[in-house]
Amino acid sequence: MKLGLTISSNGSHFSLNEALIKEADNLGFSSLWTSESWGHDAVTPAAWALAITKKINVGTGIIQMTTRTPTMVAMTAITLSQLSAGRFILGLGPSGPQVVEGWHGVPYGKPLTRLKEYVKIIKSILERKAPLEHHGEHYQFPYRGEGSTGLGISLKSILHGDPSMQMVTGAISPAGVSAAAETVDGFIPIYMDPSRFDVFEKHIETGFAKVGQNRTLDTFAVMPMCVVNINDDLELASRPARENIAFYVGGMGARNKNFYCDYAKRIGFEDAASKIQDLFLDGKRAEATAAVPQELIDQVALVGSKDRIKDKLAEWKEAANKRHVDTLIARTDDIDTVRFLAENVL
Repeated sequence: MKLGLTISSNGSHFSLNEALIKEADNLGFSSLWTSESWGHDAVTPAAWALAITKKINVGTGIIQMTTRTPTMVAMTAITLSQLSAGRFILGLGPSGPQVVEGWHGVPYGKPLTRLKEYVKIIKSILERKAPLEHHGEHYQFPYRGEGSTGLGISLKSILHGDPSMQMVTGAISPAGVSAAAETVDGFIPIYMDPSRFDVFEKHIETGFAKVGQNRTLDTFAVMPMCVVNINDDLELASRPARENIAFYVGGMGARNKNFYCDYAKRIGFEDAASKIQDLFLDGKRAEATAAVPQELIDQVALVGSKDRIKDKLAEWKEAANKRHVDTLIARTDDIDTVRFLAENVL
């Protein structure tokens, strides 16, 4: 099993823990991952991390597609890949309607249709077989629609991209997972119970079937994020995961459209997920956090004493042996935790 590490920052001031980043590089972690919501962007810290490391891959987890044209993302990805000798991973996704329409002020549209068009366009740019032409529902190149001058021409990238560049997407819903399996090289679920691959399996197979060509898990990476927090006091150790789950299950969506709440229900926490969401959306955030069951935390996070986490890591390693997990992306900013993971996984 490979190890990844999130390196994004929280709060009103952005910073990167350069010592942590360099230690992950030295210890043999396979990847670092940046993110964006409605604060910092994903690309700037990815460029910074690539500049201060030597071996480790750096991915965007994820670039929000609706905020940038696919050609702009292709240009960014090619540039970062060439500057880093091929260490950049392009992670992209649709985000959610609350952020896309509320923060960026553009229509959410059809997110999976957008993903498929986006990836097709980027692959065409990377392959450079012909000048770019695309006529889809979300994107048209050259643009001939309302307000156009009619002067646009088909162009081919000046830079020669790498057609083998790894592309992944963030996904957790059934349709999102299927679209990932159909279009890209892997997906990042924000939560995963390593013993419950069945939650994703049939949707991955659905995506594979649309592509054909004997597509399998040998070439498709499942890379879940996982809060890791070491503390002999289980309550204190669980707090970051409990707060994170409450925020996503409770608040990252509407009552009738929340991918994270739906996922918690699919792995057996239907009543708890509904309660967390109701409390959170009613403004009772502390009560929502307290309502997150320890059992749910233990299924999707690594918390507690070192011995407790070692025992849980056995499930992750077993999942990796079955190709159900390619990379465990740890969510921690503690350098000793990073060293502990390297010692017990790599």
